[in-house]
Amino acid sequence: MATRVVLEPAKLQTAIRLVEARIGARFPGSGLSGLAASLAAIADDALARSARIRAADWKLRLVSFVLLGSMALLLAFAIQHARPPPEQIEAFQLAQGIDALLSALVLCGAAAAFVVTLEVRAKRKKALEALHELRVLAHVIDLHQIAKDPERSYGSDGAAAPDLDAAAQLSRYLNECSDLLALIGKVAAFYVQGFQDGVVLTAVNDIEELTNGLSRKLWQKLTLLDQMVGTRRA
Repeated sequence: MATRVVLEPAKLQTAIRLVEARIGARFPGSGLSGLAASLAAIADDALARSARIRAADWKLRLVSFVLLGSMALLLAFAIQHARPPPEQIEAFQLAQGIDALLSALVLCGAAAAFVVTLEVRAKRKKALEALHELRVLAHVIDLHQIAKDPERSYGSDGAAAPDLDAAAQLSRYLNECSDLLALIGKVAAFYVQGFQDGVVLTAVNDIEELTNGLSRKLWQKLTLLDQMVGTRRA
């Protein structure tokens, strides 16, 4: 029997706290340190929010039950008191009646679907709002690393070879940005664990693609920095 793999909240929080502490030690008082603290706070809130999203909303379920019951009673009342006309029905009138009946059934079905999905749509709205916060945080992290460009700092032609200590510091900064982006993707994935809604899953995949794309930019900078450092050492 296969073991179910789940994303454990305690391990996720521990990983985020470790990165937050490491960034605070390496770059105390920096904007990146503040972003790490913000991610830790968002992650703590995400665990509570995702638990509320997964839990049954009995208030909405009660409202849905009452609305569906009322619709069923109204439909039963209409059917019970329906009476055919005393005169003979022509084909055109019969077609009109069937069309009206089908339209009423479609309308009732749409109304029933709307009522049944009240809870899911409420949960989806909460999840999408939380995921939007993570998306914004990813863009803010990217904004912080834009200026950390080896080509701008040291020249693309190698004329200004990087100081090894400064290069090591820049490498740490870019690596920490990449770690934060990876953790954002993990926090986003936590929202679809236990609430497998298609719209929310698409939003989580979008965040994963966003963070992966931003991380690739960081690794391009790190590769270029390593090449410049290799040239300096040579």
